[in-house]
Amino acid sequence: MNDNIDEAWVRTVPKAEVHVHLDGCIDREELMRLAGKYGVPLRRPAEQLFDFDGLTEFLQFLDWGASLVRTADDAASVAYRFAQRQAASGIRYTDVIINPTHWEAWRGNIAGLVDALDAGWREAEQDGLPSTGLCLSLLRQQSAAEADELLDWMLERDHPRVVALSIDGDEAVAGRVSARFADTFRRAASRGIYRTVHAGESSGPEGVRDAIDLLMADRIDHGFRAIEEPALVAEIADRGIPLGICPGSNVALGFTESRAAHPVEELRQAGVRISLNTDDGTALGSILDQEYAATARAFGWQRDDLLAIARTSIESAFCDDDRRSALLAELDAVAAGEEARA
Repeated sequence: MNDNIDEAWVRTVPKAEVHVHLDGCIDREELMRLAGKYGVPLRRPAEQLFDFDGLTEFLQFLDWGASLVRTADDAASVAYRFAQRQAASGIRYTDVIINPTHWEAWRGNIAGLVDALDAGWREAEQDGLPSTGLCLSLLRQQSAAEADELLDWMLERDHPRVVALSIDGDEAVAGRVSARFADTFRRAASRGIYRTVHAGESSGPEGVRDAIDLLMADRIDHGFRAIEEPALVAEIADRGIPLGICPGSNVALGFTESRAAHPVEELRQAGVRISLNTDDGTALGSILDQEYAATARAFGWQRDDLLAIARTSIESAFCDDDRRSALLAELDAVAAGEEARA
C-alpha cells in the first residue's frame, strides 16, 4: 500500500463522479429544514435519520426526502448544496441521476423540476463550483408508455442540462423487465442520447446482460455482479463498457459483506474500465475522496491506480468534449507531477 494515499491527496486529483443520485444526497440539515418548513415529522430521530435496514427501506426514505422538495426555491437550494458537496471532494464534473417518481410534488411537471434544479446549478457554476449534467431516470416498475413519454419530453425540450436517459430501481422486486423498455432505449440511441443503466446490484449477471443487449447501455451503474459470469466480464472488457462502481454503498446496503470482499479489483484485473462513486453518498455517509482512499487501502492500490480510475471517470462522463479534454489535460498534469516526484 502507498502510505501517501489519503483524502487530502485524492481531493487534488481531477475526477468526475458519474453514479450518484440527487435524491440520496439531500443533507440532514436540509431535510430537517424542509420538514420543519412543511410541518412533516421526521421518519426517525435526527441522529438516526440515515439508519436503514436494507434496500427497500432505503428507497422508501428517498421517496420521503424528495417529497419535501416542493418549490422551485427548494429544488434550487438542493442543487446548489449538492454542488458544494461535490466540490469538497475535488470533483470537477458530475453526472447526477434523478428519478422523477421520487419527487412527489413534481409529478407531471418534469419541466418545472429540471428548470428549478438547473437554476441552482447555474448559480453554483457561476460561483466556481463544479458543473453538473442531469440523467433522467425511469423506475423499473413504470410502463413502456411512461418511458416513451419521458424520452419524448427529452427530445422535444432538448434541455442543455439533461445529458442522458437512465433506469434504476430494485431489480429483485421488479424482476427482469428490461425488454419492456428496449424500444425506448433503442430510440434514444438512434437520436444520440446517452444511456446509463442500473444493473448487477440487486440482480445477478443477467441484469447486466440485459443492460447491454436490450438497453444498449453506454455505461452501467453498479454492474459488479457480472463477475459471476466470466464470459460476460470478458465481453464488458472487450467492448470497453465502463462500470460505475460504488463499494461503500454496496457494503452499507448489504450487497457485499465488506469493502475488501468487493469484486472491484477482480474486475479491474480482468480489464474492465471502472470508476468509483458514492451512489447515494449523503444518505449512506460516503464522500468521494473517502471512497477513493478507503478502496485503495482495501486493495493496496497505488496512486497510479487511482489516477487511472479518475481517468475512466472523466472518459465515461457524459460531459461535452471540450470539458472532457480540459479535465484530461488537468489530470495529465497531475500524473506528470507524480512521475517527477517518483
